[in-house]
Amino acid sequence: MEDSRGEGVEQAVSTGTLPGWDQVDSLVAASYERNRACSDGSAADYIPVLAHADPDLFGVCVVEVDGGVHVAGDAEVEFSIQSISKAFVYALVCEDLGHSAVADLVGVNNTGLAFNSVMAIELNDGHPMNPMVNAGALATTALVPGTTADDQWDSIHSGLSAFAGRTLVLDEEVYRSESATNTRNRAIARLLESYGRMVRDPLEVVDVYTKQCSLRISARDLAIMGATLADGGVNPVSGKRVVSAEVCRDTLAILAANGLYERSGEWLFEIGLPGKSGVSGGLLTVSPGKAGIGTFSPRLDSAGNSVRGQQATAYLSRVLGLNIFASQAHAPAEGSAEASSH
Repeated sequence: MEDSRGEGVEQAVSTGTLPGWDQVDSLVAASYERNRACSDGSAADYIPVLAHADPDLFGVCVVEVDGGVHVAGDAEVEFSIQSISKAFVYALVCEDLGHSAVADLVGVNNTGLAFNSVMAIELNDGHPMNPMVNAGALATTALVPGTTADDQWDSIHSGLSAFAGRTLVLDEEVYRSESATNTRNRAIARLLESYGRMVRDPLEVVDVYTKQCSLRISARDLAIMGATLADGGVNPVSGKRVVSAEVCRDTLAILAANGLYERSGEWLFEIGLPGKSGVSGGLLTVSPGKAGIGTFSPRLDSAGNSVRGQQATAYLSRVLGLNIFASQAHAPAEGSAEASSH
């Protein structure tokens, strides 16, 4: 029997295609050139090591679902993945536990408050609300399979590496810096524990979460990871399946609603695509069935989102026709009643 989400009915997918290779390549280069001179924003400083990032670094990459890679600028420079890891750990947990279980335990709705808000937990009777805020991300990391914290870390490390198509490396300096300053996350984990919503030792969960945020990636890696979500869970560069198409659908829905925290509505209104930002300057955007976009620029706005990354992505969304809400008046089929009336 069909349920309220239409499960039990064969799903049809319609996504369109990107322009030709040369056009995409030139437009990626244009997105870089148009925004490279922008000096708005500043690097994050609440994690001490991030304050030392070179503010002039800027890279853009688009990876198509057929494996085509288009890069411009500093797309190969590595930085810590930070909050963008939340999307992929969520996908891995959904793959293991299923759609409904994770939705019930972690939630899907936007808090309307900051990513590290304690008030949001209290206002919602201890429910973390969604996996993109820190409370929800900690609750999600706690659900990763494994007998020990080390087992969980190994699962996350291998899973995110599969999304990137290469073995990712832990940035030990970032990990140490975050571990010394993550008192708020420890408090959030303890608060979740008090509400019975932390299924493991809260401090061990915070440590695993800090490690996942400290993995080193590049804009190119981000684009490949995004393209894997865009391609129904198959990494278009390695050719290996990482998660199911259903998990990709659920993950992209979560990103659309919550990926840029309290700015998610504004992002969706302007860009029209699921996305996720990180305080090191990374920005992930996914065009379902078409491509993943990864950008890197450490200069952030007041909400912690890369300024140049947003501008470059907005440009690419428009010129590549990626906005999932965009439409045009259709051309009537020849011989149809509509065509005859004209």
